[in-house]
Amino acid sequence: MRLCLALVLAALSAPALAGTLEGRLVTLGGAAWDDPDHPLGQMVGRTVKVDGAIEFGIPQEALANGLTVVPVQVEIAATRIELSYPSPAGEGQFLVAAFNGFILSFETECALFERVTLDRDFTTLAVEDGDIFAKGGDLYINLSGLPYGPEARLAVDLEVADCPLS
Repeated sequence: MRLCLALVLAALSAPALAGTLEGRLVTLGGAAWDDPDHPLGQMVGRTVKVDGAIEFGIPQEALANGLTVVPVQVEIAATRIELSYPSPAGEGQFLVAAFNGFILSFETECALFERVTLDRDFTTLAVEDGDIFAKGGDLYINLSGLPYGPEARLAVDLEVADCPLS
């Protein structure tokens, strides 16, 4: 009886295990807007399961209004997301808008991100802290007005809640 009680007490006093993005379904979308209810352009989302490989290698995609999606490569690890722009993307600048960037939507029923931190040592883009934010299971990365090219990269370290997989 004492052993069982000791195990229960030990389990209750142990720190909660951190969550992970591995094994979760995620959809990569992109949008540009000054008013979110009236987007200037929106890319068709693509959904994959996070598995430790490069999750997305999005080619250039034409949108309405003459806009195009900038080709991007997205790699998702347990608690980190990295974006880079492959050489075939060339160089350019993201259209200036209130929001112009990528949205990673993780299927979950809870607020997935407890902390979002830009890795400034890895990141070469002039991204501000407020340009990357989370709502529920969605991570928004605003790249409005920033230049992109083969040397451009961005990394976000995440504290992931221990949410059940959907």
